[in-house]
Amino acid sequence: MWPFRRNKYKKLNREDLVNSICELERQERTVEAEVFQKIKEIDALMDKGKKEKNRDLQLFYAKKISHLNEEKQVCMERGMYLLYNIRLMTKLKDAYDSNTFFKTQTKVPLSDLLRDQKGLAKFLNKALETRIASEDVLTSADEVFAEVQAAYDVSQPIYGVGKSEEDILTMFEKENQLADENELAVEVQASEPVKKKKAKLGE
Repeated sequence: MWPFRRNKYKKLNREDLVNSICELERQERTVEAEVFQKIKEIDALMDKGKKEKNRDLQLFYAKKISHLNEEKQVCMERGMYLLYNIRLMTKLKDAYDSNTFFKTQTKVPLSDLLRDQKGLAKFLNKALETRIASEDVLTSADEVFAEVQAAYDVSQPIYGVGKSEEDILTMFEKENQLADENELAVEVQASEPVKKKKAKLGE
């Protein structure tokens, strides 16, 4: 009978998978909260036990801690089981999504074009030839530009420094130098009264 069994995965529904994962994650969060609660109780009892002087009470706290540790361990094992279950269900959902994705892609019109391997090779070769020819045109034009540019001398009257421009530049430099000297003189004059006051105070 086994070979004639129906494939359960044919009726697989993404929504059911997502709901299952969500439910498992909810259970895992509940278990995690229980673990943290147990840890909190154990820590509190540990503090009490350390402060307690009575031996019998210390033993009582020790037994409670031991019991809580066992419960915590059971909770952690449940949590790990749920995490493993979530991991596998997520893999199943990813596989379902991948299957759906690739099925959709094969129905895209361009996929039919890519199936014609000989036609594709011919088209790509033609495209490459066109590209090479176009690049050759650009390269040749660029070489012409470079040759013409290399033969061109910069026009000195337009871009160079002539006698008139040289005189003006010299005048600019002199003006800047005079401005700097004047600024320095003003600073020296401003500092003179301060020096005189200090000299008087020294006397």
